[in-house]
Amino acid sequence: MKYGFSKRVRYLKSSAVRDILKVVNKGDVISFAGGLPDENLFPVDAIRRAFDQALTSDRKNLQYGETEGVMELRERLASRMATKGIHRSPDDILVTSGSQQAIDLFSRIMFNRGDVILTENPTYLAALQVFESYEANIIAVDSDDDGMLEEDLEDKIVRLKPKCIYVVPTYSNPGGKVWSLERRKKLLELADKYHVVIFEDDPYGEIQFDENESPPSIASMDNNRLVLYTSTFSKTVVPAMRIGWIVGPHQIIRLMAQAKQASDLHTNSISQHALIHLLKDFDFDGHITTLRKTYLERMNMMKSLLDSVEGNQIKYQIPKGGMFLWVNMPEHVNTTELLSTAVDRGVAFVPGAPFYVSNPQQNTMRLNFTNAEPEKIKLGMERLVTVINESQYEFIT
Repeated sequence: MKYGFSKRVRYLKSSAVRDILKVVNKGDVISFAGGLPDENLFPVDAIRRAFDQALTSDRKNLQYGETEGVMELRERLASRMATKGIHRSPDDILVTSGSQQAIDLFSRIMFNRGDVILTENPTYLAALQVFESYEANIIAVDSDDDGMLEEDLEDKIVRLKPKCIYVVPTYSNPGGKVWSLERRKKLLELADKYHVVIFEDDPYGEIQFDENESPPSIASMDNNRLVLYTSTFSKTVVPAMRIGWIVGPHQIIRLMAQAKQASDLHTNSISQHALIHLLKDFDFDGHITTLRKTYLERMNMMKSLLDSVEGNQIKYQIPKGGMFLWVNMPEHVNTTELLSTAVDRGVAFVPGAPFYVSNPQQNTMRLNFTNAEPEKIKLGMERLVTVINESQYEFIT
């Protein structure tokens, strides 16, 4: 039967990461492909107790809830963000089904076909999927390790009149970079000068490896209500709870809440109530400290094995936090082609090309160091290093 789908389905794309995971999960493959936290570090006992309390303390916890989210949770989020310099009312917070929904709801209320979004290149793959599904025109801004370059950013703001500037400035996905304070301030200055909304995506900000280096969020420096800030508990508690949040100008948040009403009414209420008990009764900050220490050790192990590649022909930036290493291979190596060889050898990564808005660099790859335990990192990286060494001779194009 021929179905009468909408024209918009033409812009729906499958995630390269999800497609790879379907393949590698079927065999004895050590995967550095997914952006996954380590399930062995999930606070299972504390979560079980939190759900027990949520289920037994009040039957109303099982009822329909406010679209904006349970008020007590929003109050706790407001307090937690205040410690990071983001001072907003609980009424300016929308609890979402993961931060991915925040990107989708924002896009739904903001973008018409052809509206311009400025972003880095490369950037978060799933955000690109959402923006493309709403037929937005995504334009890359020239960037370096410190963030967007001021001259190119201002030129594109003036010429293209963007609706939004989308950034992941802290331990970014896929690059793992951290914007400098100067670049953060300059972005705000230009956004204020030309009246452009900034969407700051910060799922990894808690996973910092040096507690003395805490880059301020762009939202914490925003005095003119230009910035929407979204984050999630998926990386610090468990992904399955699907709880994220977004905070920003009240008018935008209000319209996003209306869009959410038409989508799913509200985020899972029992998970919200369980999270409230978890934040009250569990040493959440102590748990994050454990994550930071563990993931730093794993990153260092992955780095040390990458350093064993013959001839030092690969390049990468040592991440200061987050979950990923971004690797630049020799220019003649196509990592999409390399992936099939790697999977045959029992290891997987994500080729870098799908993360690019334009001019994809085919010689890049993203490696996740948080999901595998040390012995698997060692074995998987030994396999990958062998493949990389061979690729310097076999994948000349």
